Amino acid sequence: MSEGLNELSRRYSFVPLGEGQDCDWSTGHAFARVSAADAGVQRTLMEDDLKADFRLGNRMHRYHAEISYILGGSADFFGDGDWMAAESEGCSHVPPVIEHACVPTEGCSAVRMLMVFRPSGFDQLLAKLARMTDADFEDGAGMRAPEEKFDIINIGPAPSRPQQER
Repeated sequence: MSEGLNELSRRYSFVPLGEGQDCDWSTGHAFARVSAADAGVQRTLMEDDLKADFRLGNRMHRYHAEISYILGGSADFFGDGDWMAAESEGCSHVPPVIEHACVPTEGCSAVRMLMVFRPSGFDQLLAKLARMTDADFEDGAGMRAPEEKFDIINIGPAPSRPQQER
């Protein structure tokens, strides 16, 4: 019977609280809850803790889709020309080829959210970003390779949000 249990344990994964691939950088902290390394996984699940100065610039992906579910705090999402405010339990879905950006809501000290990426692999990008120095981020040529590998098309900074929409 124990051999059957061992076989079963190879077909699923369990990541306890506070464990998982740890990606830490100056404006955020992420944990891979379901990573690209998990056998047969077609998506990645990340837990993101974003600091107040986090800024995800305007970008899009040719084939990646993203789902963001807010666990705590609040964030402003830009998608396909619209700004949306998301508070706790708010959810956004961004399919491929849609421009999008994300910033913590003004006055919010932190945002905690679950992110689902399909297909899997964004955990590998976040791990790479966590190992980079400020000089690496400023190196345009050095950033192009991971952006291409992980399907990121940078469009520019997050667009300004019109004052009346806040």
